[in-house]
Amino acid sequence: MNQVNLLPPELRQRQAVRRTTSFVVAGGLGVIALVGVFFFLQSQRLADVQDELAAQEARNSDLQATIVELQSFAALEAELDAKRQLVTTLFLNEVSWSSALLDVSRVIPDASYLLNMTGQVQGTGTAADPTAPPAIGGLIGNMTFSGVAQETETIATWLVRLEQVDGWVNAWVTSAQENAPFSRIYTFASGLDLTLEAATDRGQGSVTP
Repeated sequence: MNQVNLLPPELRQRQAVRRTTSFVVAGGLGVIALVGVFFFLQSQRLADVQDELAAQEARNSDLQATIVELQSFAALEAELDAKRQLVTTLFLNEVSWSSALLDVSRVIPDASYLLNMTGQVQGTGTAADPTAPPAIGGLIGNMTFSGVAQETETIATWLVRLEQVDGWVNAWVTSAQENAPFSRIYTFASGLDLTLEAATDRGQGSVTP
């Protein structure tokens, strides 16, 4: 059975336009709805990012406050390190002269005695240059003596024994004069060099101040 549309063409055209307009409006509303959903999601995401940023800024503020508090300790530590370095410099190549006197008493031959003993060390706080580097493997000072000995063999024995002490090297005699003809009693002057081994543990830098 055939259907016949008895509506005028103008009405049919108008209905078609209305349907097309309805589709366009519906599509536009759908797009607007999608844009609204997208905007909402982006707003939520932006809010989350802003919350994270605020939290991070709060943590940064706390860390900055902690850093400020710790700066005083860092300054104290730097001051302590500087004082330690100063102490190390002051005691550089330090020699225990009391121990040196004890060593002299042990090695001096029975047939002799000392009139004078002097010692000097470079690179310590009392030296002209307290910042001089340690003489590692080299000489750090010397000791000189004057004394009286019976027989020249006694002076020779004295020199040999001096070099038996750790850190004492290059023993020498600068003069030996007989006090009276045929007396075999000699007044002598001698000396030796000191190496880093003769220094105290603190003077060698093996002990932390």
